[in-house]
Amino acid sequence: MTRSITLLGAPVQTGAWRRGCLMGPDALRTAGLGRMLRELGHEVRDLRNLAPEEMQVPPAPNPAIRDLDLCAGWVAALQSETVALDAETFPIFMGGDHLMAAGTVPAMARRAEAAGRPLFVLWLDAHSDIHDLESTESGNLHGTPVAYFTGRADFTPHFPAPVATVDPARICMIGLRSVDPHEKLALNEAGIDVTDMRAIDEHGIATPLRAFLERVEAAGGHLHVSFDIDFLDPGIAPAVGTTVPGGATFREAHLVMEWLHDSGLVTSLDIAELNPFMDERGRTATLMVDLVASLFGKAVLDRPTRARS
Repeated sequence: MTRSITLLGAPVQTGAWRRGCLMGPDALRTAGLGRMLRELGHEVRDLRNLAPEEMQVPPAPNPAIRDLDLCAGWVAALQSETVALDAETFPIFMGGDHLMAAGTVPAMARRAEAAGRPLFVLWLDAHSDIHDLESTESGNLHGTPVAYFTGRADFTPHFPAPVATVDPARICMIGLRSVDPHEKLALNEAGIDVTDMRAIDEHGIATPLRAFLERVEAAGGHLHVSFDIDFLDPGIAPAVGTTVPGGATFREAHLVMEWLHDSGLVTSLDIAELNPFMDERGRTATLMVDLVASLFGKAVLDRPTRARS
C-alpha cells in the first residue's frame, strides 16, 4: 500500500544532559531514510528541520532543570507545526531527544480527535519518562513527556498547555528496564499497560504487542509509535546517551515493526534519542532505517496487510 509520508526533523537536545541529538535527523537522512521509503513505493516529502519558538518562561520550581526556555520553545514549535500537517499524511518525526514527544503526541491526539478517533500510543523505550517538573532529580526533561501529554501533571506556565491529551489507558509501554521508585508509583496510579524486559524474556514480545493491537483495532483508533533508540540493546544500537543493557534484540525489534506493518494501524512515528556522536560508523542510524523499512512493508516474504476502514 502506497503511503504519503512526511519527514520532519526535530533536532531537540536540550531535554537531555548529553549533547549530540541535534544531529539525529540529518544522520537518518544520510543513512537513506527518505530514499529507502521511496524505493518501497511511497511518496515522501521532507520538510527539513524545525527550530524552537522564542520563549521566556518563569523559572522552574526545581533548580535541577536546565534550558527551560528552549525546552518550552521546542514543545510549542512541535505542537504548532505538527497540528498544521496534512491530515492524510503519515508523519515521521526524526529526533532529537525524547522531549520531542511532548510536542508530537499531543498534536497527533488532536489530529485523531478531529477524525473522530481515539489516539493510542505504543511507547518503545527503556524508560517510562513519566516524571514531572518537580519530581525529576536529574533535571533532564526528556524524562517528562508522558506526564505532560497524559495531563498527569500541570506543566503550565512553564510549557504551553497540550493541544490534546492521551488517556493513560490507551498507552502501552514495551521494553522498560530502568524505572525509578517515583515512576513505578506513577505508572501504577495512571494504569498504563507496561511490559518490561523480564516479561518479554518470559513470554516473548509478540504476546503484549498482539493484545495491544487488538485493543487499538477494536476501538478504531489511530496509533502513534514513539521509538526511543534505547529500546534496543546497546550492543546493536550504541548511538544513545542513556544506554541500558538488556534491550530488545535485532529480531525482536524487527518483529515489532513487521507486526505493526501487518496491522495497518500505525498513523505516525517518532524516532527519538538518536545521538550520532555516540555511534560507530553510522550503524545505529542504518539499523533504524532498516527497522522503519520493516514498518513500511519491507519483508522477505509477502504477508497480507489488514486494510483500515
